[in-house]
Amino acid sequence: MSDPQDLGRVWKRLTAWLKVNAPLSHASLLPGAPEVVIEGADAALRHDLGFPLPAELAALWRLCGGVEHQEIEGDEEGEVGSGAFLPGGVIMSPVDALRPRLPDRTSTDWWGGAPVVPWLTRDEAGPESGHWVGDIGVGRWYLDSLIDVGQKAAYPSIAAYLDAVYRTLTDGPADAMDLGVPGVVWGCLVWERPETPSLDEALPHWTPVH
Repeated sequence: MSDPQDLGRVWKRLTAWLKVNAPLSHASLLPGAPEVVIEGADAALRHDLGFPLPAELAALWRLCGGVEHQEIEGDEEGEVGSGAFLPGGVIMSPVDALRPRLPDRTSTDWWGGAPVVPWLTRDEAGPESGHWVGDIGVGRWYLDSLIDVGQKAAYPSIAAYLDAVYRTLTDGPADAMDLGVPGVVWGCLVWERPETPSLDEALPHWTPVH
């Protein structure tokens, strides 16, 4: 488990980079979630699933309660999400994070009781995949394959994940995160796979960081 102070230091470095190099992504950051919302998320998890909100996720939400995409002049096709500045997508708000995790109305927990909470996704309209966080660290999740969720972590903590992002941006190599390479377009940090790019009209305006 990461010390919240470690998370704060990494977050400060990463957001300082965004402010200088990707100002629209920086502008997308929402303020920290109200404590009552964080406490409500913790209470819901304890009541419905029997485990508490991961302390590191609560610490992140106190720093940033999610993102709000900014209007981008020039992005006529709406390809760029200014708040999707992490290789794993957008930081989910407490409400959005709990929606795919809490049991549905049939009281079935499709996550098999794994003591983890999703916190990052590329599928904002209806999250189908992303990253979870639990006591063992951070790992990937896919709604169509949840059997191994919570058993193996790719990073020991959110802080470690964000530090890997920061080091990729500043030191490289560009493909260190294995989820695309970082570049900036219209003031937004966007991770692309040059061999199979997701951007179309915006791609000529996208400049790799390295």
